[in-house]
Amino acid sequence: QVQLAESGGGLVQAGGSLRLSCVVSGRDFSPNRLGWFRQALGKEREFVASIWWSGDTPIYADAVKGRFTISRDNAKDTVTLQMNTLKPEDTAIYYCVLRIGTSYEYGYWGQGTQVTVSS
Repeated sequence: QVQLAESGGGLVQAGGSLRLSCVVSGRDFSPNRLGWFRQALGKEREFVASIWWSGDTPIYADAVKGRFTISRDNAKDTVTLQMNTLKPEDTAIYYCVLRIGTSYEYGYWGQGTQVTVSS
């Protein structure tokens, strides 16, 4: 069974930085692409960033481009989201997600970690 475990959320002032990490564990699966989604209170879940399991071709939502960086640590089976110049509108629960095999859908989700940016 595949499991995703996020860490690193918290409270930060606007303009500050946070680093989210997600550890992927499990056996007998073929990882495809990793990513992060977020959901703010009262809003729909939205895409933030994604990257191939190999660490290639990161993609970002326009709202975070130039401020957030997604990366992979192949040795530790982790994906990291470095968030800089945070804004109050970045406040949300952030979810680590995983696609496996040939699927185009993110079928595996972590439990989420809260990020709160104060103004």
